[in-house]
Amino acid sequence: MTETVKLKSPIDGSIYLERPVATSAEVEAMTARARVAQAEWKQVPVADRARAMLDMVAALNAMNDEIVPELAWQMGRPVRFGGEMGGVNERSNYMASIAEKALAPIEHTDKPGFTRYLTLEPLGTVMVIAPWNYPFLTAVNTIVPALIAGNAVILKHASQTLQVGERFAEAMKAANLPKGLFQNVVLSHAQTEALLGSGKIDHINFTGSVEGGRRIERAAAGTFATLGLELGGKDPAYVRADADMDFAVPNLVDGAFYNAGQCCCGIERIYVHKDRYDEFVSGFVDLTKQYVLGNPLDEATTIGPMAQARFADQIREQIAEAKRKGATSLVNMHHELDKPGSPYLAPEVLTGVNHQMSVMIEESFGPVVGIMPVNDDEEAVSLMNDSPYGLTASFWTEDEDATKTLGRRIETGTVYMNRCDYLDPALVWTGVKDTGKGAGLSEIGYHNLTRPKSFHLRVKHD
Repeated sequence: MTETVKLKSPIDGSIYLERPVATSAEVEAMTARARVAQAEWKQVPVADRARAMLDMVAALNAMNDEIVPELAWQMGRPVRFGGEMGGVNERSNYMASIAEKALAPIEHTDKPGFTRYLTLEPLGTVMVIAPWNYPFLTAVNTIVPALIAGNAVILKHASQTLQVGERFAEAMKAANLPKGLFQNVVLSHAQTEALLGSGKIDHINFTGSVEGGRRIERAAAGTFATLGLELGGKDPAYVRADADMDFAVPNLVDGAFYNAGQCCCGIERIYVHKDRYDEFVSGFVDLTKQYVLGNPLDEATTIGPMAQARFADQIREQIAEAKRKGATSLVNMHHELDKPGSPYLAPEVLTGVNHQMSVMIEESFGPVVGIMPVNDDEEAVSLMNDSPYGLTASFWTEDEDATKTLGRRIETGTVYMNRCDYLDPALVWTGVKDTGKGAGLSEIGYHNLTRPKSFHLRVKHD
C-alpha cells in the first residue's frame, strides 16, 4: 500500500489534499538529476541565472488569484490579506539585483608578480525544508539565492502546505529551468532524515521547531553538509516612556496578531515603561477587540484559524496556566468557534504576567501576548534577554541613540526601532541561541550558499 501525506484543512477539518510520498528509487533518481543539472547550471552566467529567477517569480505572481484561497484552505490565512507575493517580489528582486556584485571574484592586486583572487563556488545540491506559516516567503529566502548562486534545489515543503511546493514547481517549469535543477518532493520524516544522512545533500536549510532542528543536525551528522537553521522565537518589544503611542499601539497589535500570531518574528511579549503602561494597555486591548475571527474565505475575517487544532490548544493551556498563576485576560471574546479542540482561537491579551509563566518564556506562535510594566531601560533589557531564543527585538522610542546603545546589549539577530515583524532583504536574517544558526538574505546569504575557492597564481618569476 502506498504511503501518503494528508493535508487536513483548518477551515473545516476536511482532507484538502493527499499526495503519495516518493519511493526510494524516485529519491535516488531525483538526487542524480540534481547533480547533472547543477553541473551545467553553474556554467550559466550569474545575470542569466538571476533573470531566470525573476521569470519564475513572475510566474508565481500570475497564479496569485488561485494561490490566495489555496493558502486559506491549507493554513488558514484570511483571503483579505492577499497572499505573500509582495514580500516574495521584494526579496527576490533585491537578491537578483545584488547577485553579480555579491558573487563576483574578490581580487587582491597588492602583490606584484602574482594574480590572487577568491571565487564563490556553488555548494552543489541545496535542500530546503520549508514551514507552513509563511510558505512562499520562507522558502523563497533560500530557493532564489541558492539557484542564482549556481546550486540545484530540492524542496520538501511542510505537509500542511503541500500545494505550495507544487506551485513552485509550476513556476520553475514556466521559467524554463533545466530539468532536475529544481525538484519538489513529498517525503515522510524517516525518508527526509535518510536523505539528509545520505551524503547527497550539500546544504540544508530548515525553518521549524528547535527539536526539528536538532533532528536535522543528527540526521546530517558526519556528512559535512552545511546547515541553515531558523528555529524558535519569543520576540520581545520594549515601549519606552518617549514612545509615540498612536504609532506604537497599532503596529504592535498587528505584530502580535497578524497571521493568527503564527509569525517567526511576531511579537510574543511586550514590556512597557511604567509611566505609559496603563495608556498602552488600554489602546492595545481596544484595537485587539476589533479583530474578526472566522472563516478565512470570508473577506470580513481578519483572523482565521490556526493551522492545526493542537497548536490552538497549546496556547489555550498557556493562557489557563498564566491565569492560574495570577494573570488577567483582558479581551475574552468568547467566540462560538473558539473552543477546545478547535483551530479557531480568538486573540488574547494578558496582564499581571511574569517570567514564571510559560506564556512569557516559551514560544507561543499564536494570538496571545503578555504585557509587563518595567521601571527603566535596565529592567527591560534584562527581561528581553531572559529567553532561550534570539531572533528579533524591537524598541519603540524617539531616541535613536538610545536604541543603538541598548541594541548592542540585546541577544538577537535583528534589532528594530519603531518596526517589527519584517524582513529587510538588504539586511542579513539570522538568530542566536536556540533560534538557530546560519544566515539568509543580503550578500551574506550568498556567502552561506557558496564556498570560497582561492586562486594563487605566480605570473612572474626569476
